[in-house]
Amino acid sequence: MSVLRDVPVSTDKGPLRIGVRIPPCDRADRVAGTVRRAEELGFDQVWFPDSQLLWRDVFTTLTAAALGTERIGLGTAVTNVATRHPSVVASAARSVAELAPGRFTLGLGVGNSSVAPVGLRQTNAAQLREGLSMLRALLDGHEWDFDGKVRSRLRDPQPSVPIHLAASGPRNLRLAGEIADGVILLSGVSPRTLAAATARVREGAEAVGRSAGTLPVTVSAFCAVTDDIAAEARQIKPICASIAQNGGAPFLALAGIDVDVPATVEGVYPDLVHAEDWDAAVRICSAWISDEAAVRFAQEFCLFGTAAQITERLRTLRAAGVTDVFLQHVGSYDAPTELIETVGSSVLPALRSAARSGKAGT
Repeated sequence: MSVLRDVPVSTDKGPLRIGVRIPPCDRADRVAGTVRRAEELGFDQVWFPDSQLLWRDVFTTLTAAALGTERIGLGTAVTNVATRHPSVVASAARSVAELAPGRFTLGLGVGNSSVAPVGLRQTNAAQLREGLSMLRALLDGHEWDFDGKVRSRLRDPQPSVPIHLAASGPRNLRLAGEIADGVILLSGVSPRTLAAATARVREGAEAVGRSAGTLPVTVSAFCAVTDDIAAEARQIKPICASIAQNGGAPFLALAGIDVDVPATVEGVYPDLVHAEDWDAAVRICSAWISDEAAVRFAQEFCLFGTAAQITERLRTLRAAGVTDVFLQHVGSYDAPTELIETVGSSVLPALRSAARSGKAGT
């Protein structure tokens, strides 16, 4: 069974929605305090990653955040249907959505840091299609045929929960355009990679007769408000190395970043993106990622620079059709407190001012 809906999303040039990624790296009540601060400073959304061995349970954290806030959007970026059965995800999503009406987005992906530490494989495109279809059917109150053995439904469903698909490869990008309520792009803010990714999403949407311009497009980007990009860029060497290691070298090459990272990097746990000893990961990755390459990566794929530079870059993204951005800090085991404060006090007021004067999205 496949349940498809055309997404009733406006295509106007409204303000870009700005979110921040907060890992569930502490007790849920403490993380909820960080979310409240983001809400106070004017962020539109908070996104939580899901990895059962790295962080606290994402839905427990979402529950605390929902109860502790009033306005800010909440979402998973992302959960999966490999370590969690889709029916379990549906129940958890319904439970959070009840506590935050109209504020919750279910972001779904292939698993990444959830599956690798426990020896499971990432979800493939066919499994994603099946899992997302099951999720939507259950959340919409429909019965689902479980392997021809039993037909069941979710009591007290929540049909208003949007399901966004995180994607980077062409197959999953097209799948997002075909069946999801929105897409989360994991390729950063490089104009070249964004154009290629959104083209694949359009292909998927048009293949099933959907309006290609109605899907919300969320882009993730590492961010640092700084007037010394070279100093800050060194810290994202492991991110650049991970992209190259996982098939992204051609995308990096388009931006003039030519790197060759081995398939296995010793001395980093659990992986390059989530390294527990970040300084060590930076040192190790310096063998393949030069300081110059790191600066180029920060300038092309990330939002590094002064508040004015970041504000202008965000305006450019909105003009290119991006509807949402969520900002990330370097590191996985502390809250992005500094990022929230600096962006909230400098970038967000400038964006709001531009929107009021009619400049945003132009």
